[in-house]
Amino acid sequence: MNTDNTPSASSSQRARIDWHEVKRRLEEARVATGHVTAPDAETTKRILETRALALGRKPASDERQGAQLEVVEFVLAEEHYAVESRQVRDVYPLEQLTPVPCTPAFVRGIVNLHGEIVSVIDLKRFFDLPDKGLTDLNKIIVLESVSMCFGILADLIVGVHFVPVADIQASLPTLTGIREDYLKGVTPARLVILDAEALLADPNIVVHEQIAA
Repeated sequence: MNTDNTPSASSSQRARIDWHEVKRRLEEARVATGHVTAPDAETTKRILETRALALGRKPASDERQGAQLEVVEFVLAEEHYAVESRQVRDVYPLEQLTPVPCTPAFVRGIVNLHGEIVSVIDLKRFFDLPDKGLTDLNKIIVLESVSMCFGILADLIVGVHFVPVADIQASLPTLTGIREDYLKGVTPARLVILDAEALLADPNIVVHEQIAA
């Protein structure tokens, strides 16, 4: 270890650095790149206050907008229904429906969707709604969860859109009977939002492949 006052080699190198030249070059680089000097204290305070006001207004705007559900809206017996799109795997035209014997009346049959056999449930029969039969306009909405998959019949597909959660009411006096068990809510426009998870989890709707002899 060097214990005397003689500068070491590295100290001699640092001593030869022309800091004035370094400062001059840095200043030239700052000017060349268009950097501006830092704002004074008053300007900095004003900028921070403006940012704070902007951040304070954002949650209020988000709260007014509110959470929304993306739903697939469809028609059943001239009433408008919907299910959350996250439970909808796909929508198909109703084609080549094959009846299955020894099943409940609300089970319309099965269809072959790209090699997969899917049961088709008629919610009009399940909910005891007026049934005018099948037409070319009928569609199959395929609902799917981790453990269950089946299709529900729709008279007509309206489309996919968002519904504000704040607009969803608990129920209506006219929505009685079995529909109450699968009801997520109703909008002021009388759109009935069904609980697809409850439908998919109901053991009474499960269609077993085995057919009674």
